[in-house]
Amino acid sequence: MTEIFRSTIFHTPRNAFQESKALEYFEDGALAIENGRIVSIGDYSAVAQAHPDANVQDRRAGFILPGLIDTHIHFPQVRIIGGLGYSLLNWLEKLTLPEEAKLADEKYAAVIAKEFIAQLAGHGTTTALVFGAHFERATELLFEEADQVGVRVFSGLVLSDRNLRPELHQNIPEAYEASKRLIARFGDRYVLTPRFALSTTDAILDLCRALAAEHPGLRFTTHINENPREIEEVMRLFPREADYLAVYEKFELIGRKSVLAHNVHPTQEELERLACWKATIAHCPSSNAALGSGIFPMRRHLNAGVRFSLGTDVGGGTGFSLFKEALVAYQFQRVASNPISLTPVQLLYLATRAGAEALAIDGETGDFGIGKFADFIYIEPLEGGTLAAVLRESEGAERTLAAIITLVGPDDIDEVRVGGRILQ
Repeated sequence: MTEIFRSTIFHTPRNAFQESKALEYFEDGALAIENGRIVSIGDYSAVAQAHPDANVQDRRAGFILPGLIDTHIHFPQVRIIGGLGYSLLNWLEKLTLPEEAKLADEKYAAVIAKEFIAQLAGHGTTTALVFGAHFERATELLFEEADQVGVRVFSGLVLSDRNLRPELHQNIPEAYEASKRLIARFGDRYVLTPRFALSTTDAILDLCRALAAEHPGLRFTTHINENPREIEEVMRLFPREADYLAVYEKFELIGRKSVLAHNVHPTQEELERLACWKATIAHCPSSNAALGSGIFPMRRHLNAGVRFSLGTDVGGGTGFSLFKEALVAYQFQRVASNPISLTPVQLLYLATRAGAEALAIDGETGDFGIGKFADFIYIEPLEGGTLAAVLRESEGAERTLAAIITLVGPDDIDEVRVGGRILQ
């Protein structure tokens, strides 16, 4: 049975940094779906005429946008959001690592998994690249809860063997067997996830290389160039490598399906190599500010041709909203040393299609292309709220989109669907 969702519709089926007309907008639009996939999009009159027997869902009170895609977020860190006054390394020591150690307790991990997935869904995130836990069972629980609710999650066992709490360090043979079991169960949703070079020896990175060779096509994610002190420590631990990126390159871990978080302090050589590899940077502006890491050099990434998307980086970041991350990205780029005035269209692209491109799933989601999964959010501004008030005076697609990105909150997100299914 075909369903038509009638609403004002926004999406960016093209790269908004490369094409001036990346936005498709239908003021009285329609999205037709069958079996969880999109079969038609356009003006309501044309779509309705093409599907005369469809069941029409009237959503003209609000707006339909693609589901949001978070490319960097930490499952075990839900309860440490708002740890203000720290820089990266003492934040890890004082807040993060003690909390992550608690996920050795299966009951506690199950509660955190429920809280985490509920917050993703409630904020309109339909797909996420997630740092799992240092414990196999906790990582399984994350996948299980995501599948129960319907959020599309890519994740993996977090791997470390030095410079953390001892209970977060892995034995190499045991980590290999745990990773193999998780790969067997979750397939290409599994992601090779060394925490960062600071907490890994050659042995852990070589383990990742071995798993990548045994399972071609697996995604890879980690951190890079977040904080100057972190970079200094990495260079001390890997004195033979020219820079931070070279540590991962040595173990053949960088490529089209690599997503590296932050990259606030890259060298020009690293940017050039990242562009050649077609790797993606997950830009996490709230976290970069909250931990005092610095302002992301977006202009340098664009000039070098390096791809980037958005991540909330919970719990270094300050919440689950990718709309807020888009807004913070806009604000910081306005005052960056080499400023960029990001458009609402570019911000929507970063929160949706850019994430799909980063995960190499842009053929399946990220916009409303025909045949893609019907992943979308329906926003109906809360009566009496600021967004509703501003929209009464907004004219034009970009002004309306700007208001949505600036002001939307969880209470305005009325419905979230993945593959046409309403999230539980």
